[in-house]
Amino acid sequence: MINSYSKCLPPFLKCGILQLLVMWSGMFLSGCTVGPNYKRPDVNSPPVFRNTNTPAETNSLNELPWWSIYKDKTLNDLIRTALVNNYDYRIAVTRVEQFRAIEMQVHSQFLPQIGYNGDAFRGENTFLGNIATTGGSETQNSYTGFLDAAWEVDLWGRIHRLDESALAQFLATEEARRGVEITLISDVATAYFQLLELDKQLEIAKRTKKSFEESLNIFTQRFKGGIASELETSRAQAALSSTAAIIPGLESQIAAKENQINVLLGQNPGPVLRSGSQLEGITPVEIPSGLPSELLERRPDIREAEQLLRSANAQIGVAMGDFFPRIGLTALYGGVSNDLSDITLNHNRTWSIGANLTGPIFEGGRLKGQYLQAQAAWEEAKLRYQQTALKAFQEVSDALILRQKLEEVHDQQTVAVQAYQKAVEVSIKRYIAGNASYFEVLEAQQQLFPAENLLAQIHLSRLLVVVQLYKTLGGGWQST
Repeated sequence: MINSYSKCLPPFLKCGILQLLVMWSGMFLSGCTVGPNYKRPDVNSPPVFRNTNTPAETNSLNELPWWSIYKDKTLNDLIRTALVNNYDYRIAVTRVEQFRAIEMQVHSQFLPQIGYNGDAFRGENTFLGNIATTGGSETQNSYTGFLDAAWEVDLWGRIHRLDESALAQFLATEEARRGVEITLISDVATAYFQLLELDKQLEIAKRTKKSFEESLNIFTQRFKGGIASELETSRAQAALSSTAAIIPGLESQIAAKENQINVLLGQNPGPVLRSGSQLEGITPVEIPSGLPSELLERRPDIREAEQLLRSANAQIGVAMGDFFPRIGLTALYGGVSNDLSDITLNHNRTWSIGANLTGPIFEGGRLKGQYLQAQAAWEEAKLRYQQTALKAFQEVSDALILRQKLEEVHDQQTVAVQAYQKAVEVSIKRYIAGNASYFEVLEAQQQLFPAENLLAQIHLSRLLVVVQLYKTLGGGWQST
């Protein structure tokens, strides 16, 4: 039997029974904790983010609170409201409280468990405590009352590892809450900027409609004077109607975006007061990205993955502790009596103290399987941690490069819009002077409309990439 048991031991226990007893004795005297102590695994952090224009810095965008990043009072008010009322965020907070309570339950195993119980019986040949009494056909009463205590001596540190695992799980949910907070701030900012961009598109559409109306009036007057043909007025009317048809769709998108923002705020759908905020009035901030290695300390998803790794590491110790015997201490104090009024008398008093020892001899490979499972779970958690860190490096690098390229695109598109605006102005003057055809006027106006929309979209992208960077750099939870 002993030889069969030794074959089932995991690698750390593959030794002779004598060595096993010596190890138990050594752990008893030294108070060691079974299982490996946690050590953060190596992560291959790049020296700098892949961004040709931004050198490595010791500070980071994440160090700025969101009210310093988004210099817009309306947006800041929306974010504050969301951090109070948003349902996803409130759910994340309740999960933190759940795991805090679980950790309290596990931590309680360090302390003795004290309880009480009492019994009252009436009948023939009843039990007093655990002793049967016979009284013939006589009806008797029996009363018992006890205080009892039990405590498992954490000789091998199994409970310590359980507590360590539960604490890490609790901290992981706290990091998950931080992640939800950052995502919420990013989602509100994104939706708000998109709303302002839709406002800008609506403004451009209305301005373009007015421009086509003016062209139509000019063409109509010239047609009535016999100077222009009906083709000119028909083309101008078509351009006007096509632009006017875009406006209801934009108004519908604006209403839907306002509803989305209100849901993020935990409110019923409705309008969003913007206090005259305009898309072009918000300027993207400078981007100090910090050092790549700092992501390991500030990104909530990386920190969450590390806490889950810490929990998995502790579970190896729990599995190892199951190979060792468990020692428990018990105590009982109370009274046993036929009369309730006499239960506190000395001669009815009962008490006991004791110790118990339980441990495995043959489990058919169950304990070894649990140990191997814990090791595999730790390996999975380690790989997930390293994968999360690698993905974070990629996200920051992508956002930094995109921000740099968007600045170049914005500069060029601004020049293009200014050129189209000048072309519209010149073409109208040339048409009135009789030096250009109606086609030249309509073409210039039709080219300006999409160019202005594209510029608004590029400006939106410049703002959104800052939001994305703020999120990928792990900022956003410093709320006030």
